[in-house]
Amino acid sequence: MKKIFKIAKTELQTLFYSSVAWLVLIVFTCQCALTFASGMMEQANGQAMGFSLWSVTYSLFANSMGGSLFPSVQGYLYLYIPLLTMGLMSREFGSGSIKLLYSSPVTNTQIILGKYLSMLIYGLILMAVLLCFVLFGAFTIKDFDLPMVLSGMLGLYLLLCAYAAIGLFMSSLTSYQVVAAILTLAMLTVLAYVRNWWQDIEFVREITYWLSISGRADELIAGLICSEDVLYFIIVSVLFLSLSIIHLQANRQKSRWTVTFGKYVWVLVGACLLGYLSSRPKLMTYYDSTATKENTLTPNSQEVIAQLDGGLTITTYVNALDVYDIWTALPSAVKYDQQLFRQYIRFKPEIKMEYVYYYDSINDSIQDLQYPGMNAKERMREITRLYNIDSTLFISPEEIRSQIDLLPEGRRFVRLLERESGEKTFLRVYNDMSHHPGEAEMTAAFKRLVMEVPKVGFLVGQGERDISKTGDRDYNFAWDKRYRYALINQGFDVAEVNLDQEIPADINILVIAEMRWGLSEEQHKNLQSYIARGGNLMIMCEPSRADVMKPLLAEFGVSMVPGQLVRVTEDYSPELVLAAPTEQAAELIYQFDEMRKARRLIVTPGAAGLTYTEAGYKVIPLFMTDDIVWNELETTNFIDDTVRLNPTIGEVQQNYTTALALQRNVNGKEQRVLIYGDADCISNGELKMDRVELGASNFNIIMGNFYWLSDNKVPIDVRRPIPTDDEVYLSQESMRVWKVIMTWVMPAILIALYVLLWLRRRGR
Repeated sequence: MKKIFKIAKTELQTLFYSSVAWLVLIVFTCQCALTFASGMMEQANGQAMGFSLWSVTYSLFANSMGGSLFPSVQGYLYLYIPLLTMGLMSREFGSGSIKLLYSSPVTNTQIILGKYLSMLIYGLILMAVLLCFVLFGAFTIKDFDLPMVLSGMLGLYLLLCAYAAIGLFMSSLTSYQVVAAILTLAMLTVLAYVRNWWQDIEFVREITYWLSISGRADELIAGLICSEDVLYFIIVSVLFLSLSIIHLQANRQKSRWTVTFGKYVWVLVGACLLGYLSSRPKLMTYYDSTATKENTLTPNSQEVIAQLDGGLTITTYVNALDVYDIWTALPSAVKYDQQLFRQYIRFKPEIKMEYVYYYDSINDSIQDLQYPGMNAKERMREITRLYNIDSTLFISPEEIRSQIDLLPEGRRFVRLLERESGEKTFLRVYNDMSHHPGEAEMTAAFKRLVMEVPKVGFLVGQGERDISKTGDRDYNFAWDKRYRYALINQGFDVAEVNLDQEIPADINILVIAEMRWGLSEEQHKNLQSYIARGGNLMIMCEPSRADVMKPLLAEFGVSMVPGQLVRVTEDYSPELVLAAPTEQAAELIYQFDEMRKARRLIVTPGAAGLTYTEAGYKVIPLFMTDDIVWNELETTNFIDDTVRLNPTIGEVQQNYTTALALQRNVNGKEQRVLIYGDADCISNGELKMDRVELGASNFNIIMGNFYWLSDNKVPIDVRRPIPTDDEVYLSQESMRVWKVIMTWVMPAILIALYVLLWLRRRGR
């Protein structure tokens, strides 16, 4: 070890006597200072202007989308290392001093490790620069998330160590330092893009994907320490150090090239084997260092996964004619696709992922125009030809139909989740910007495999809103599989219910959306039986159906205020009434609490106010209008006529309650009832409406209502603790001073040290 340390000491002295090491250190400090100071300045400015800060530690140090410190360092670190490592061995070969090393009592291993140790020490100096900014953040940020930041520093240091080992090997291949630097950059480029090579071959894809160094430190920077990533850097570093030792030994002993090449192969194969084993899910361990466990499934999701005993297979079906998703899971993209389930595989490593490629006809009017007169097979061949995809990959419609019926899923891209015990369910993609399912949708699908999901019955037969139509007034959100917030994608089953028969026992929630005509005696009896057994209800009313809804509402002690609520504004029609969640609603349903904190409203186009009396239920007002609303009794044409408040006929301007929650205990169970004075607020037309400056959150009504009605079971609650590092202890003025210190004084000190060292050396 003493010889290794002596070699490292000599190398460091040589390094710091040169201008390259100082130049890298000074430029590195300048770039870090500019990045961190600019980010800190933005935080101080935002706080001074009254904006709420969110997870300041992550924003400054780990946010890859916002120019944070660690991602920025990761982005340009690979440029520095070739400059530092290019002379480690090339200088010895070029100057002839390698002969002195060969003749001295040091081994090849000691030479390589000594040179490498010098780079590790230099890397610690770079980390010390970063540590200055970390300490500054620790003293100036409230509840600074130090473990997450230390994880990021570990990731950057391990990345630097791997770069140094690669640079050292490349330096040992040539006596020209510039060539060594170029070779290092070339090797880093190869390691960055190797993950895209031979992805069509299953075993090879595992190796090439593992070998890639691109983004390897991302999870560490984000605060997740994974054994696979840590071992990757160790294995890669040892690999290139071993290659350097083998090459040095071959030069020193003049070995035959076949012997040397064989050693190279064995070392490379051994490294790949270790890498393959380290990337097996069952052998991987994790530690989430973030304060809010941001990189880990929420407790509710973990609870669901813990119930999934036995094997579980996720089969992805890719239709060649589904051109929007054909690229999502082709063999070349399988490893990227599997990353979507990485957090779930962490808690259930025995999950198997399989892929089935087929072609079959789909309903696509655009494709009909593009490929007129072609059958499914002809379209498949044309699409694969245009996209340069192997057409033999896809099985025929007859083969896929013999395996599974995908017609109910529109034969689109879909995944089948299947337990070893036989339970099955589908997991879909959606027509929105995110497209792929998030944790809420994934966990909801997994939950279907381990529990009986709540079943929502929508009343039909009385002219109610239709869940099977896409018209503006209908409730297609209930079952339309294309939409993320459809009940069927959030953990519910959906069915239509007719009161001509008894309501099935498996119906947990009954939705009555604007009946157009009243119930018969038999229908009323069946509804009463459901209510008496403690079934939950959601009743959506409309002012124009007050007479029809009155008998039903009376059973709950609720009545509709005569007339229609109006709110006169310059921009919108008066029947467009806004309502805000009440304080009681925020305490009852967390989605409404989030709305209240964000000052979000709901739009109720054509609503009636609700009043209530004691009828055995605990009544909680959910949404309330402001005090410029009144109940219009005269005007019905809100386009051509002008509405005016007329108190003489009973019109009253005040705050009106537009939604109520009712609770009571029935048979040892809490019965929950929701009543809204408007049925349009969750209609297809209203959910798709985008009005300027209103900030409506009507989707929250769906999520909040059914979460409460399902006894807080689904949609899955995937909330995380709110980060508490939401304040900086700096004013704008003080941060301006610190910015000058960071960007000018710190580099100036390093420049002064270099000049002093240069003058002292020159004087000698």
